[in-house]
Parts: sequence; structure tokens; C-alpha cells
Amino acid sequence: MFLHVDPDNGLAIYDQIVRQIKFAVATGALPSGEMAPSVRELARELAVNLNTVSKAYQQLQLEGVLENVRGMGLAVATGAVKQCRAERVRLVQERLREVLWEARQSGIEADELQKLIAAEMPAIEKKLAAKLKGK
Repeated sequence: MFLHVDPDNGLAIYDQIVRQIKFAVATGALPSGEMAPSVRELARELAVNLNTVSKAYQQLQLEGVLENVRGMGLAVATGAVKQCRAERVRLVQERLREVLWEARQSGIEADELQKLIAAEMPAIEKKLAAKLKGK
């Protein structure tokens, strides 16, 4: 698949899996109806515990992102794309709000923040382009 977990990220590994699957659904990398890797397969690929992947998949099922296909496994649910796109925006806004709040509390002015963001974007775009090219 296309997931990567970072134990030093600060987010629980299962939560990283949930978010990355939602982002993959939102971008179309994991289209509606496509089968998700088995718990065992994804756990092996990410080198994490089976229970961690199982917990992530259970959460995704509860949220309607994945659905059980009898005799096949789990697939991306119909309608999950719209839901995941909205969730993606909400998650990014939430994290951005936290970063901006921390920056402002530390005394960084709004115009300086805008300059920092503008300075970082070219490097981010370059990294993203390289990642997409490597697919």
C-alpha cells in the first residue's frame, strides 16, 4: 500500500493508519469499492502489531469509511470519498489552528507567520512532487 507510520510522530500508530487511509480515500488513491489490504498484510508491511491495524480498521468501519464485503474482506465504502474529503479538511484545519495558536502565543506576529508559510511551501511542493514521481 502507501502508508507510513512514525512511532515518534506523537500520534498513536492506529490513528496514523486511520488518518492516512482517510487521506488516501479523499485523494482517490484508494477508490470506492477497492479492497483494503488484510490486517495481517498491512501489519507486516508496516511492521506493527496485528491488533494495531485491527483497531484502525474497526474505527474506519465504525465511521463508515470501510465496509465488510462478505467472503472478501474490507473495501472502501460507497460515499466514503465525500466523507473523507470533509474529514481531511477538518483534520488539517485543526492541526493548523494548533500550530498557529502556539506560534502566536510565543510572540510570532501574523505577518511573520505568513512569511514562514510562504518560505516553506516551495520545499513542501518539491518533496510532494518527488513523492508522487516515485509512485
